Amino acid sequence: MQKTGNADPSMNDLLARLEREDYESLMLGAKIVSLKLRSRLVRQDASIDAVYFPLSCIVALLVTTDGRPQVEVATIGKEGVVGASELIQSQGAMGLYIAYLPGVAVRVEARALRRLLESRPSVLGLVHQHFYALMRQILYGAACNRIHSMEERCARWLLMTHDRAGQDTFPLTQDFLSHMLGVRRATVNLATGMLKKAGYIRYVRGKITVLDRAGLELTACACYRAINKSYDSILPAFQRGTTGS
Repeated sequence: MQKTGNADPSMNDLLARLEREDYESLMLGAKIVSLKLRSRLVRQDASIDAVYFPLSCIVALLVTTDGRPQVEVATIGKEGVVGASELIQSQGAMGLYIAYLPGVAVRVEARALRRLLESRPSVLGLVHQHFYALMRQILYGAACNRIHSMEERCARWLLMTHDRAGQDTFPLTQDFLSHMLGVRRATVNLATGMLKKAGYIRYVRGKITVLDRAGLELTACACYRAINKSYDSILPAFQRGTTGS
């Protein structure tokens, strides 16, 4: 496996769940690649040439219809994989996959993963479980956008990014956040301003720092906990951080 820096594939929770033989087989042709801010992994409806297991980056799934602006429907970090579910179904990408937090990921050619999925039922089952959790995230996100306040939605989104980033400070412009949440920048400014005034976050020069996570959790809607529960069902806390490597 080609490596970039000191990145460890076991940082990805799905890879950490693989049995040794499955892990070693997958890693034979894998590469660790660096993804810059807004790197496009695959376009909406395009065929899947490779899948990505995020290690330190975070990928957003954006969907557009009728030429309208793209809207974020889900995010994928170290708990998941990008493109594997579409590969199983021999379908094009559900949307545009774009890195919104730069970092590294394990890249596996589609043909290599397909061979592994055909020969290793346990790996196929894990990918199916992740797809179910991802669909739950999309469904809760859709409901959240209709029934919860912008402050609640913003807190949920920041918490999910905080979970995946693994650090308190991460780059995020309000322009990009408004794009992710599908609202005007002025609306995002108001929501982040309230969170900042409460002492939950600090926003300076395109970077957000989480100062009071407990406060954010109290502000966020129940969708945050529901989404986490979906992922915990396939990646229990006591299993995270282990690896077959």
